Amino acid sequence: MVRSQILEAVRDALQTLGVAEVPEAVTVERPGNPDHGDWSTNASLVCAKSLKKNPRQLGEELMAILVEAELPHVEKLEIAGPGFINFTLSPSWVHDVLRTVVAEGIENYARLHVGDGLEVNLEFVSSNPTGPLHAGGGRWGVFGDSLARIMERCGYIPHKEFYVNDRGTQTVLFGQSLVARRDGIPVPAGGYEGEYVTEWAAEMPATADPTEWGIKRALQEVEESLASMHVHFDTWSRENALVESGAVENTLIALRQSGYVYEKDDAVWLATTEFGDDKDRVLIKSDGDYTYLLPDVAYHRDKYNRGDLVIDILGADHHGYVPRMRAALLALGHEADEYEAIIGQNVSLMRGGEEVKLSKRTGTMIAVDELIDDLGPDVTRFAYLLQSIDTAQTIDIDVWKAQAGENPVFYVQYAHARIHAIGREAAKRNIVLGDLAQTDLSGLVDPNEVAVLRDLHELPEILAGAARDRAPHRITTWVRGLAGNFHSFYAHCPILRSDVDPDLQQARLWLTEATRIGLAIGLDLLGVNAPEEM
Repeated sequence: MVRSQILEAVRDALQTLGVAEVPEAVTVERPGNPDHGDWSTNASLVCAKSLKKNPRQLGEELMAILVEAELPHVEKLEIAGPGFINFTLSPSWVHDVLRTVVAEGIENYARLHVGDGLEVNLEFVSSNPTGPLHAGGGRWGVFGDSLARIMERCGYIPHKEFYVNDRGTQTVLFGQSLVARRDGIPVPAGGYEGEYVTEWAAEMPATADPTEWGIKRALQEVEESLASMHVHFDTWSRENALVESGAVENTLIALRQSGYVYEKDDAVWLATTEFGDDKDRVLIKSDGDYTYLLPDVAYHRDKYNRGDLVIDILGADHHGYVPRMRAALLALGHEADEYEAIIGQNVSLMRGGEEVKLSKRTGTMIAVDELIDDLGPDVTRFAYLLQSIDTAQTIDIDVWKAQAGENPVFYVQYAHARIHAIGREAAKRNIVLGDLAQTDLSGLVDPNEVAVLRDLHELPEILAGAARDRAPHRITTWVRGLAGNFHSFYAHCPILRSDVDPDLQQARLWLTEATRIGLAIGLDLLGVNAPEEM
């Protein structure tokens, strides 16, 4: 596309002027002020010192070469400030964007190869199997699923995992709490309260092992909650199965062989401080039991069988977990760039202007099902993906329930439905969409038309950045921008009105089709439906 063409021409011009190896810092970006053109390069500022020239002098020389090159669609070049070169394009460049979007379609437009087939293991949610999924867990589930969609479109091969912590004190307490509720006796100290325990206890067969049955029942609810938001996993791994397979003992042997394991105070320790942790960590306690760390290390070691890069998406209370896990993996011989951790922040809910603090059903936290029941799965997903995962989030249920413009997902989905409505109305009027190759797009010069096509042009770059920075919210921002510009186009640029020139009408119909493709791609990356009617 045009940006890459300009960048290539700038790099060629620099080499002509004696820059043997053009620095990566040379970029072509959108200027902060639209009055400064469509694109701007910092090439003169980056390379002036190495060529022993004043940046503006170098800019003049670069500009002369670029003018002579007669770059497609470039209408004007000028130097600004200390030496930036600004490019102003003719509207014709966005017409090429429209043709590309339509030709490649939903399946292939913004289908990138930056991942180069790298297999990525994404573990997320992994909530304790002791109750319904809380609202924060829902956020991490939606984030992880959307990140997997983005990475897949960018050429990675993602594998989604949920780790079941089905071993330890909490699951035993959960089983005891179910028995207590079934038998009408007090819940044990530290046990589980809330109406869901009573509900599930009434379902539990008398002959069932309460812990195993409780784990299964909790996982069923969690899986159903996530599936209602279109979140699914390729693998559900269980800690007990990992221990029984011998993987934990084999991992301990491998750690010992690394030379970073030692014994002190009748316990077995891993020297994680050798890799930047703030203190060494216990692997086996003095009573012979594993700490949680050793099975977790064994699980991460196992995950490398299903990915060359392992990414953990963790809750807000896991900051201390990351350095010790990274240290353990380094001790096992993995490279630093083979492990990443993303820390998600919690969610608070507002209703009627007040924070919703407690759930009657759980007794403690707000279950994600309660949010889904209020808003529906599409709205819930979109709300979760509105901002970066590393920022605390507040969801105002009243705003998100409104079927109006202030509800972001309604605004975006309505744009997609509006395009289909245009198509239906055109069919009623016997207006047939002609061959794009024969359509004159030169009439698409209105700023509202150009704004829509600019958005479509930017999608591949936005997508690559969202994958690189693990930032699905950038797709949310992009799709909201596209929807907003389409609504403005619809308001200011009549399509089916009888006085619209037939050639312009055809061009605008093709613009709506290109927009439909962009909206469909964006909504799919977010895991949100693209309705044809609303």
